[in-house]
Amino acid sequence: MERLMPEPQIFVEKTLALIKPDVVDKEEEIEDLILRSGFLIVQKRKLQLSPEQCSIFYADQYGKMFFPNLAAYMSSGPSLAMVLARHRAVSYWKELLGPSNSIKARLTHPHSLRAIYGTDDLRNGLHGSFSIPLAEREIRFMFPEAISEPIPAGQRVRDYLNLHVYPTLLAGLTALCKEKPADPMIWLADWLIEHNPNKPRLRHHVTAEEHQE
Repeated sequence: MERLMPEPQIFVEKTLALIKPDVVDKEEEIEDLILRSGFLIVQKRKLQLSPEQCSIFYADQYGKMFFPNLAAYMSSGPSLAMVLARHRAVSYWKELLGPSNSIKARLTHPHSLRAIYGTDDLRNGLHGSFSIPLAEREIRFMFPEAISEPIPAGQRVRDYLNLHVYPTLLAGLTALCKEKPADPMIWLADWLIEHNPNKPRLRHHVTAEEHQE
């Protein structure tokens, strides 16, 4: 008896990314790394946090010895806040960031963002939400007036892909396997453009003179 494989589940999460004041001048470079890592930047804004806002945002750190230095650092200049979206956004963003201590990150995760852009445990360059509930709270804090557009997920995404993407994509992948080109990505891109079922068609309108001939 043929065993049917379950359909893949598609879930989209959001997380908060914060480029801190001392590396905000690297925002374009960091945004490029974010996009190339499979994230969608849903919203972004540059803002200057006050010490009071820092105290609210980092409320879980309040009372610790380093907290005054943290508040002074985070309010020392503008930061760039971004809402990132992708499958498992929270965990993937934390993985891309690396350990919170940039000195440790350079030893254990030398290609992580904090290893590249951070200085030490305090000035680690970037922030990421620790969990999904915390991401929701931090996004509301950084974007209080923004309307968060829902990202399609679950059955809606599957229905859309099944109707508009999979039939043509699977045909293209089948043709790709038969052809085995040297550059499969370019070949597949050209094939999809050529066989796009939604590609506009030029129609020749028959004029009255042509009809009479």
